[in-house]
Amino acid sequence: MRAPPAIHLEGVGLDFGAAPLFRNLDLCIGAGTMTVLLGASGVGKTSLLRMLGGLVAPDYGRVVAGDGLPLAGRVAWMGQQDLLLPWATAMDNVMLGARLRGDRLDRDRAGRLLDCVGLSSHAAALPATLSGGMRQRVALARVLYEDRPVVLMDEPFSALDSVTRARMQDLAGRMLAGRTVVLITHDPLEACRLADHMLLMAGHPARLDGIAVPAGAVPRAVDDAGVLAAQSVLLRRMMQ
Repeated sequence: MRAPPAIHLEGVGLDFGAAPLFRNLDLCIGAGTMTVLLGASGVGKTSLLRMLGGLVAPDYGRVVAGDGLPLAGRVAWMGQQDLLLPWATAMDNVMLGARLRGDRLDRDRAGRLLDCVGLSSHAAALPATLSGGMRQRVALARVLYEDRPVVLMDEPFSALDSVTRARMQDLAGRMLAGRTVVLITHDPLEACRLADHMLLMAGHPARLDGIAVPAGAVPRAVDDAGVLAAQSVLLRRMMQ
């Protein structure tokens, strides 16, 4: 894998209809770190993530990689919907990107990733036979299979029960280490467990405020005293 780049938003503006989402927004996403983005629904988090991934062009300003190379082809995306192909098995959905590109399929690796997300026994299952949480785990395995230096994730664990969610946070924290990751969540505990950097988005047009992260390496323990204290501080900030 090529070294992960920083991503810079330089004077970015974006409107949603007649309403401004962003005005002259400057932001640097650190290379090889996990940046967690929080904020109320409708404030513009997903639009910002889509701009970072090149899915939405800003009305003005620009989004550039810190190494000067195009971001196209270096980004893996996991949206709020799992976007599994209904006629493909879980295994084939994990390898979907490689199949579409005409790359060699590594079924052994896909199988190991399904085992990592607890779905090795469902490799041949169709999405319609899986629960929402299981489908979300297949989508996570697909992102991990892509092995990209930049990973963008929009509420990737929202459909999971609390125990599975904690396990998938652990997995993502370990396996995405060293990549440039931006993760949207509404869960302050998740943010405090996974973030190297935390940003709270608020206002119209939106502003971004940095939030202190707990000490310790990602993924931090769910019962770590620093994590629990930071969760309380963050939740109070989010309620203001």
